[in-house]
Amino acid sequence: MSWVPRLGAGREHEPLTAAPDTVQARVGKRLDDVAKILAGALVAVAGIMTTLGLTSDVVFVALNNESWPIYVASLCAILAIACSVVALLLHPTRRGNVWKTAVLVLGVIFYMTALSVAVVGAAEAAGGNGRPSLTQVTIEGHRPDLKLYFDVHADGVDRWATIDVYVNGVSKNGDPVTDESLYEGTLRPNDKGEVDQRVTVPVTVPQKAWGIQITAVFAGDDVDCDVRSSLGPTCVTLHLP
Repeated sequence: MSWVPRLGAGREHEPLTAAPDTVQARVGKRLDDVAKILAGALVAVAGIMTTLGLTSDVVFVALNNESWPIYVASLCAILAIACSVVALLLHPTRRGNVWKTAVLVLGVIFYMTALSVAVVGAAEAAGGNGRPSLTQVTIEGHRPDLKLYFDVHADGVDRWATIDVYVNGVSKNGDPVTDESLYEGTLRPNDKGEVDQRVTVPVTVPQKAWGIQITAVFAGDDVDCDVRSSLGPTCVTLHLP
């Protein structure tokens, strides 16, 4: 009588499902991969800011102006990295993977928040805030008929906004000596949100004027040169001999 081996004889028993520890280890490995990717949050945020034109000089200006998006984006990026480090330190047990998942979800939220706020911060800081500047101010001629030259520059100006420029004869304490300005101008930005205008204007200065004051202000804001405002005017006063 021939001997016929039974089906499966000589083979080791193979479990139909992996051991729980093996499953948890695999899950933990995948979560660790996510944590490592999340650890690059600060690099990704910095890359987006740089791509949008947020250079180191602009960052220092934004920090000096207390631009909140820069602080929030940096804080969220650091918290995202902290969450990824904590996730890497947790053991791949059932409970550890639950905590690791929760920490990584929180890290992803911080990461996405950092990216979103970074875009806002980069656009705000790189674009400026519309504050004008006055440069290259020159006066030619003799009283009362003079010719005034000056440059007006501003960036980050909204396309529907304007920069208003006024020239007044003023007393020694800065008060206008006449009710009407010697010159009034309205400047609009180009398609890049910039105002860059060379103004040449003849002015007739009243005899009682101590000097000439040039004021460039974001339209709709206070024209007081001493006002405390992020969009306050730029003023230049020239003493006339």
